[in-house]
Amino acid sequence: MALRRFLDKIHPLFLKGAPLERFYAIYEMVDSVLYNSAKPTQHAPHVRDGINLQRAMTYVVWATIPCILMALWNTGYQANTAMAALGLNGIDGWRGAILGLLGVGFDPNSLWDNVWHGLAYFLPIYFVTLVVGGIWEVLFAAVRGHDVNEGFLVSSMLFALICPPDIPLWQVAIGISFGVVIGKEVFGGVGKNFLNPALTGRAFLYFTFPAEMSGDTVWVAVDGFSGATSLGLAALGGVDSITNSGITWTQSFIGIEAGSLGETSALACLLGAAFLLYTRVASWRIIAGVFFGMVATSLLFNLIGSDTNPMFAMPWYWHFVLGGFAFGMIFMATDPVSAAMTQQGRWIFGLLIGAMTVLIRVVNPAYPEGIMLAILFGNLFAPLIDYLVVKANIRRRVKRNAI
Repeated sequence: MALRRFLDKIHPLFLKGAPLERFYAIYEMVDSVLYNSAKPTQHAPHVRDGINLQRAMTYVVWATIPCILMALWNTGYQANTAMAALGLNGIDGWRGAILGLLGVGFDPNSLWDNVWHGLAYFLPIYFVTLVVGGIWEVLFAAVRGHDVNEGFLVSSMLFALICPPDIPLWQVAIGISFGVVIGKEVFGGVGKNFLNPALTGRAFLYFTFPAEMSGDTVWVAVDGFSGATSLGLAALGGVDSITNSGITWTQSFIGIEAGSLGETSALACLLGAAFLLYTRVASWRIIAGVFFGMVATSLLFNLIGSDTNPMFAMPWYWHFVLGGFAFGMIFMATDPVSAAMTQQGRWIFGLLIGAMTVLIRVVNPAYPEGIMLAILFGNLFAPLIDYLVVKANIRRRVKRNAI
């Protein structure tokens, strides 16, 4: 209560005309994080709802917890396994110094060693994302005189989870800056942007640093370790190349393979999806649309077949567990701001993303992933999809009333 009284006491200093007026966004952000809104409605009608924007954004962050836990363990496990293969007993730099002080080893069979090693890569990436992106959020909020939106907490977490573990931290700062400024703030902030900010930042990094972000080589946090990703192997020899490398479908489903920090585990993504669907934060129509779009397009390519491109024969259940498909389907495509708003539009939006993901993976050898570009492509068409759905409903009602 002392903190509450302190915040109430300094509140007048941030009001319009007061000395700290420009910093009201920071005050409001701290107050919102610590306490509920102090802005109850004063007059009827009072619209009541079981969930507000702050709670919805918090639910999304909670839903990513299985992916975060998997990211910590798998990042460390992949790094420790690679170190064992290379005969390394330690790592250089400040990460190695900190892990050494904590007495952390590098045994791939140790849950403790794997989690701490993964934390040494995840935490700096998330910290840089939160600080740099938060600075941009507060700056735009202060200039525009509005509150700092809780949506940034979601964007920062999702952006960190789709970054490779070995990405330089300065690239993290550039990527989140581009995502927040160009993907959201230049259009007016949350609710007015038409592109997913986290994916916009990730796409900027992909096109700016293609040699490091293309995704055709594994992302393992060990210098000197290289290899092809599962999708890269599939492009060369189909599913047989993946299984011959020692990766089974079950391993891919659980997420025991190299990749971006939080994208490798379809199982963890499904746990997050169950929570988002239970709380009704995510649209089940979009998730179902992306899934069925992927399955239908995969079966179509399987039916067509190809003697030169083994990706034509890739079964849908492998598309589901490889790369960032599950993560994109559940956490990115369902972004309520950049996705389609109408019920029928959400089906079309999801089907478009699922079909585009497989299309890019199969026919575009320059980009082995697909889900990121497919979602951004869907974001561009979402307003048009909603417009056509609304126009069709209007025409249908006009005909019905004319009878």
